[in-house]
Amino acid sequence: MRRFETRWGILMALPAILGFVIFTLGPMVASFFFSLTDWQIGGSPSFVGLDNYTRMANDELFWKSLSATTYYTLGAVPLTLIVSFAVAMLLNQKARGLSLWRTIFYLPTLVPAIANVVLWIWIFNPDFGLLNSLLRQAGLPTSQWVYSEEMAIPSLIIMSTWGFGNTMVIFLAGLQGVPRHLYEAVSIDGGGPLRRFWHVTLPMMTPTIFYNLVVGVVGTFQVFNQAYVMTEGGPNHATLFYVYYLFRKAFTESEMGYASALAWVLFMIIMVVTFLMFRNARRWVYYEMAGAR
Repeated sequence: MRRFETRWGILMALPAILGFVIFTLGPMVASFFFSLTDWQIGGSPSFVGLDNYTRMANDELFWKSLSATTYYTLGAVPLTLIVSFAVAMLLNQKARGLSLWRTIFYLPTLVPAIANVVLWIWIFNPDFGLLNSLLRQAGLPTSQWVYSEEMAIPSLIIMSTWGFGNTMVIFLAGLQGVPRHLYEAVSIDGGGPLRRFWHVTLPMMTPTIFYNLVVGVVGTFQVFNQAYVMTEGGPNHATLFYVYYLFRKAFTESEMGYASALAWVLFMIIMVVTFLMFRNARRWVYYEMAGAR
């Protein structure tokens, strides 16, 4: 019976295993090989060793793309976490029409990525865009938004909060899992809303905050659509995000070997950053179950 179950288990898992080997592991191994070659699309790869990796040290656009991506990550992730957490707390209250409000706040997440970018191109338009129109009506100075080198990344950081629906839903699920008796205990001791938030909500939500933090950092390091559709890496390479630069090297300049090396460097950066976040999480993430860290 055990052999019979093992065979059927392997058979049922085989499609997933084959999919992983063919579409994930295989391309990863191939890209690592190509990262050690000088390969132009249409030609034959020639082995160059670590030349593609050493080339990055003198590649000004590589450092520019890494800097732009880091800047975007440091701004977009905290802002999205704060906004989504605040909205989740509002939607966790007992009020009429709560389901409607939850649906409204989640709807932007359902907008296709390209349509979302096209919408924000109109919002950021310096002549007739929504933001500048509102600023003019309020008597405030307008901005060039994504068409300005100084404001391009901050504008995209503001734009990143538009799709906070998934993060909000995860926060909302975490808030609904906080034991009610802990709030009652703080209230009995005379604690108000601020103390309930600081001593109960925030500690109990740290695992959820940590999860959203890791997912947010990994996601923002791979930002692409905004640069590809909205800015094309401009102005003056201000929004030349890492993945967009990798895309240009691979499919515009046909430097597949160098692009593969860029992909592996990005993989290593994300892996190191994620490892550091997990190491640091021991200091501030609280798990109710003993030994769950």
